[in-house]
Amino acid sequence: MEPDAPAYAEVRRLDPHRQGTASAELVPGRAVELAPGVTRVTAPNPGAMTGPGTNSYLLGNGDESLVIDPGPADPAHLERLLALADGRISRVLVTHTHIDHSPGAAWFKARTGARLVGLPPPPGASQDAGFVPDYRPAHGERLDTPVGPLKVLHTPGHASNHLCYLLESARLLFAGDQVMQGSTVVINPPDGDMAAYLAALQALGEEPFDTIAPGHGFLIGEAYAAIDFLVTHRLAREHKVRLALARHGPASLETLTQHAYDDVPEARRALAARSALAHLLKLEVEGRALQRDALWEVAEE
Repeated sequence: MEPDAPAYAEVRRLDPHRQGTASAELVPGRAVELAPGVTRVTAPNPGAMTGPGTNSYLLGNGDESLVIDPGPADPAHLERLLALADGRISRVLVTHTHIDHSPGAAWFKARTGARLVGLPPPPGASQDAGFVPDYRPAHGERLDTPVGPLKVLHTPGHASNHLCYLLESARLLFAGDQVMQGSTVVINPPDGDMAAYLAALQALGEEPFDTIAPGHGFLIGEAYAAIDFLVTHRLAREHKVRLALARHGPASLETLTQHAYDDVPEARRALAARSALAHLLKLEVEGRALQRDALWEVAEE
């Protein structure tokens, strides 16, 4: 396997002696032990926005288990998680309430009485409006788990209620959609906020971890480099947005997206427009862009 292969960091971590025990494929329903007491099961919901599917993480020691991101309300996936935990799931933690991450939480609450942990959903069609947390953790708080404390990190930007969970003993960050394997996430206003997202990424760089367990995709090694890449990529895109403003403004969001995201396939241009808007709103707050009559232009200094 070449170092630039998507599964390289995971296979290297899970099979350091090259015994052929790690897989380079994400298979829905397959249980993959990532660390002592930490198991990943990928949900069967692959797609353009979810990659190979949503990753659910089971943390347990045989007597008690909890789930991070149960995923969609898919009965087979949820039954699989419950079976792996021998029917004992006491808590369900969610990173955020987008509909590919949290709807399974209500199933566990009804089935096992599990307490739901996370932040309430903001308004929006992509949100799981039925998620009602029993406990709302605070930024910096540590939650006791069967495999050690989880540090809660509020990381708004992709979603205003987004949380990451850091298993300090394993230096493993459960990142939800804050960091995705192989791609960047859409920042979709009004709930998505580009300035908040960049600030949260930079704050993550101060936390002690070396591996990222994302909401979609394989484990990500060289974690700080991955975060630095995302920050650099976003700022480079912002530079293209500013160039498009200077060269083509006043212009519509559609026109600016065509120029600033000219490397994005046409089929994904509508999604790119949401992130372009997030960049423009950030520039507007910073006094570097303004909108008049649905047209954007460079703000005069």
